[in-house]
Amino acid sequence: MGAVPLFSYGVTKAGDVASMTGREMLQAIIDGKIPAPPIAQTLSFWLAEVGDGRCVFEAESGPHLLNPLGGVHGGWALTLIDSVTGCAVHSLLPAGVGYATVETKVNFTRPINHDTGRVRAEGRVVSRGRQIMTSEGRLLDSQRRVLAHGTSTLMIFSNGKAREDGKV
Repeated sequence: MGAVPLFSYGVTKAGDVASMTGREMLQAIIDGKIPAPPIAQTLSFWLAEVGDGRCVFEAESGPHLLNPLGGVHGGWALTLIDSVTGCAVHSLLPAGVGYATVETKVNFTRPINHDTGRVRAEGRVVSRGRQIMTSEGRLLDSQRRVLAHGTSTLMIFSNGKAREDGKV
């Protein structure tokens, strides 16, 4: 795993991405054509790869992520799993269609410390429905040991609301 890539951070205006598919929008973030979301800067993670129904984030642990007991807060791993599973779904969506997480469940399997270093979050779509999609994610350390894994259920929206006819 290489150096941390440089991104600009911000919120993209809806009109600037309205004609992009989900995959095109995610690739535009990787390519630096649109800004990465501010949460990625706050939590030290970034979008590294995107494909049809799959997505990869990389992240750096550090002392800014510690809980009161000195371990990396579980919310960091949960956020990575939620992000990678959501973006895996987003990669399949046509222009003008969005999504929202209904539920994310995560199992923590190994401790994450401030010096764990670079981790990789891999997500892939498991079930592709018209209104509901499910995806799964894994958080791996540099030795590819599973630190956490989970699933997300996501609701699909068109033009800001759920489609009544059930079509994406």
